[in-house]
Amino acid sequence: MQSHHTNNETIIDNPADLELNKPSKSRFLFVLVFFSIFIFSWAGCYNLYQHKFANHTPEVPGNTQYEPVYK
Repeated sequence: MQSHHTNNETIIDNPADLELNKPSKSRFLFVLVFFSIFIFSWAGCYNLYQHKFANHTPEVPGNTQYEPVYK
């Protein structure tokens, strides 16, 4: 553990501080970015699934068919 002496004060470094531990910081940022991208992608796919196109047969007027039917 390191300690800094400044103006007769002793400041003890926090071992949980991410700025002091570079491997821990990079691991934390990797996991944060990975899960952020994963959740964003999953939410986008889920949203597309919920709003998918309903394939239904539209009602076609008789006068626009291949063999038109007129009144």
